[in-house]
Amino acid sequence: MREPIVPAKLPRIKVSILGEFREFIARGNVIDLAVGVIIGAAFNDIVKSLVDNVVMPPIGLLLSGIDFAHLQWVLRPDDPATKANELVAVQYGLFINTLIKFVIVAWVVFLLVKGVNAIRRKDAETPSKTPPAPPPQELLLTEIRDLLKSGRSSPNG
Repeated sequence: MREPIVPAKLPRIKVSILGEFREFIARGNVIDLAVGVIIGAAFNDIVKSLVDNVVMPPIGLLLSGIDFAHLQWVLRPDDPATKANELVAVQYGLFINTLIKFVIVAWVVFLLVKGVNAIRRKDAETPSKTPPAPPPQELLLTEIRDLLKSGRSSPNG
């Protein structure tokens, strides 16, 4: 008869879920991401209002008063005799509005990235105020040189 296989005792690691969660939240990039998502959601409302209330009315006026939000290709019309909405339509006008919103958001993100890159390039071009520390080999050679100049053969005298 075979002996039963007993798994080796593994050391128990006590991990506090709350402690792990606190460590996760305390990382800077998580907080930055959360702030970005919140600002992005608010920015989405601004872009929606800009497209719907500022950009699209003049475009609609130029196109003989067409409201893009109502442009659709009706596949099955609504039956007025029933209470249920039976309209089936491809709403390409709403898609056009969404594309315009995307282009606006993409343009703003491009401008933000371009600005950040310009700042980074400017910071990289400016020399730092403190010179970089010499490598350890150079420090060791400097100590040896100073010892030889002082006439001592070892640092202990």
